[in-house]
Amino acid sequence: MPRRTPPAAVVASELPQAARVLRKFRIVFNAVKGHFKQVEKKAGIGGAQLWALSLIRDTPDIGITELARGMDVHQSTASNLVRPLVERALVTTSKRGEDRRTVQLRVSAAGVRVLRRAPGPYSGVLPEALAALDRKTLGNLERDLAALIEVLGADARSQTRPLGD
Repeated sequence: MPRRTPPAAVVASELPQAARVLRKFRIVFNAVKGHFKQVEKKAGIGGAQLWALSLIRDTPDIGITELARGMDVHQSTASNLVRPLVERALVTTSKRGEDRRTVQLRVSAAGVRVLRRAPGPYSGVLPEALAALDRKTLGNLERDLAALIEVLGADARSQTRPLGD
């Protein structure tokens, strides 16, 4: 009896181009989602929190503004990411120097242990993959995604919201 190919396994080249591109987006999104699930399972914190924790470890006494800049997120987003890290005693805060309003952040010993058991890359698989692409490919991707965003009518304010949130 001949083997039948299930409908989901249709050869990609037989699909319309939009469907082939959609499949590629699914691969990317599922790779990102899978990494975040693995982070949550092994580290017990979300992907964006893990990235924040690693930046705080790498830059002792970093402030919220600098952390937000390092993650390319809004300052309030960085603050919201740090709050549970402080509550779980993974990060400590202090106010030093002349401006006592500015909070400096440091990773605690418990935070270091979380980082040790967490899978990398800490910034996430997508930022790492994008950083590995050459300039021409990134330029094309940037232009093409801008066109897609325009067609979607997507809210540009979401550009500073981490995927691992």
